[in-house]
Amino acid sequence: MSAEKTLYSLNELSRRFGLELRGTGEHEVEGVGTLISANARQIAFLANRSYQKHLPETRAGAVILGAEHADACPTNCLIAEDPYLAYARLARVFDNRPAPEPGIHPSAVVAGSASVGKGVSIGARAVIGDDCEIGDGCSVGPGSVIEAGCRLGPGCRLFANVTLGYGVQLGSRVVIHPGAVIGADGFGIAFASDHWENVPQLGAVIIGDDCEIGANTCIDRGAVGDTVLEEDVRVDNLVQIGHNVRVGAHTAIAGNSGISGSCEIGRYCLMGGGVGLSGHLKIADRTTFTAYSPVTHSVTEPGTTWSGTLPAMPAQTWNRNLARLRKLDELARKIRTLENKVGKTDKC
Repeated sequence: MSAEKTLYSLNELSRRFGLELRGTGEHEVEGVGTLISANARQIAFLANRSYQKHLPETRAGAVILGAEHADACPTNCLIAEDPYLAYARLARVFDNRPAPEPGIHPSAVVAGSASVGKGVSIGARAVIGDDCEIGDGCSVGPGSVIEAGCRLGPGCRLFANVTLGYGVQLGSRVVIHPGAVIGADGFGIAFASDHWENVPQLGAVIIGDDCEIGANTCIDRGAVGDTVLEEDVRVDNLVQIGHNVRVGAHTAIAGNSGISGSCEIGRYCLMGGGVGLSGHLKIADRTTFTAYSPVTHSVTEPGTTWSGTLPAMPAQTWNRNLARLRKLDELARKIRTLENKVGKTDKC
């Protein structure tokens, strides 16, 4: 059954979020939408200039935007210094998804030695192992498995089918989305003449306060020492973080990225989708990698932006470029030969 919708006046939202209102304060809204899709009962936002062309024709009841766009807005507007941040905060009041009810489902299995705090919700067929500590107000979704020795700080939320391996530690208010696996063995193998042997993964995973881990993401336990995410790290869906990685506070990592073992990533870094880091790299604070960039060397200068790979192009153009690329070494040798000849001539 859908949750009951609540109406908010623009006056109320303006005061609550500290936004300047231009228009009819008594106008009421009940949700959010895009500039194209929103109706008179919804709020839209303009944060990307590429969508500015849709502003004059919007049918939204109000638009969150910067002061420079206010005069072009055909409807009520809420003016913000950072429209996207203002939208993120305001949109929360319209999140009517029901919170889990406190209590332990009859089909859940909770070890007798586990400690469960006040107001905890444990869903159907969830498993809580020996000596676990589940903090006050936590929610463990259906089908989730928390192995022995794990610690969850207050207010954590694990959605359905999350797995925490042995000894994983979560800070306060950590959110982990469905299917994520935190604390599986890292990829540690040693070759013994004619076969592989596993290297024991003896560390754990430690995740700081206010982190969020996306669906089906995997964060491997440390081999020696721990894999660590500092506070307020945001990890998208389908990300792989290898053993003994350390991710600095407030870093954001977009989907399909992969971080090889023993990398040290600084604070406030940004990684676009599909970025790949080789092992044992050190990345300075506030480094940005754009989407699909392969990173094979450490970055020592903070605040820099890095890009790699070629953008897509017509196949015929790429085939011609690739044919020339195959001759790049030959061309470089010819140039070096010519440079040497010119150098000898100059000396004469």
